[in-house]
Amino acid sequence: MALRNAAVAAAGQWVDPDDGIRYPAGEVHGWERGRNETVCGLSLSRSRLARFPHVSWADVQPESGRHAEEVQDVCRRCRAALGGRRDDRGWTRTNPRP
Repeated sequence: MALRNAAVAAAGQWVDPDDGIRYPAGEVHGWERGRNETVCGLSLSRSRLARFPHVSWADVQPESGRHAEEVQDVCRRCRAALGGRRDDRGWTRTNPRP
């Protein structure tokens, strides 16, 4: 199940003083509009996550920097489910075997 236009659910929020629009802060998760759970399976109400239907998943990635000023953590399971980059490995092989 590939979600192309996932929105964001987050643990916190901040309001941009210039335009008055609220944006996600803290830990962010991927969320499909019309569902009551995140992509990784957390219930929105039980986890007390706020929905941000006007913010796309690509905009909260630290690499984009668009709405990611207050984002502190991106859910690893949601990132993997929504097509995280596979070439970004957390390790490197320093001495490969022949």
